[in-house]
Amino acid sequence: MPLSEHEQRMLEQMERALYAEDPKFATALEGSGLRTYTRRRVYQAIAGFLVGIALLMTGVMTQIWISVVGFLVMLGCAVLAVTGWRKAPRPGEQARAGGSAAPRQARQRRSMMDRIEQRWQRRRDEGR
Repeated sequence: MPLSEHEQRMLEQMERALYAEDPKFATALEGSGLRTYTRRRVYQAIAGFLVGIALLMTGVMTQIWISVVGFLVMLGCAVLAVTGWRKAPRPGEQARAGGSAAPRQARQRRSMMDRIEQRWQRRRDEGR
C-alpha cells in the first residue's frame, strides 16, 4: 500500500533530520540502496575504461581492430560512468523513480497546460 502525500512528507522530514543529526549513522542505515549500487556501477565503469585504454594501446602495437574495440569499450564505460554519477542521489536525498527534476517538470507542464486550457475556454466563451 503506497504512502499518502502527508506520510511521504513526514518520512522525508524524518530522514533529513536524521542526516542532519548523525550523518554517519544515517549512511550506515542506508545499506545497499540505490546510492551504493550507482557508486559501484561508476567504479566498474572506471575499471572498464582503464581496460579500454589497455586494449587501445595494445591495438596500436599489434592490430588496428583491437584499438577500435578498446576505443568502443572506453566510450561505453565513459557513458556509463557519467550517467551513473548523475543518477546517484546525494546523502539525505530520497531517491525518486523518475529522477529529481521529474516532479517539478511535470508540475510546470501541468500548470502550462492548465493555462492554455483556460485561455482556450475564455476565447470560446468570448466568441459566443
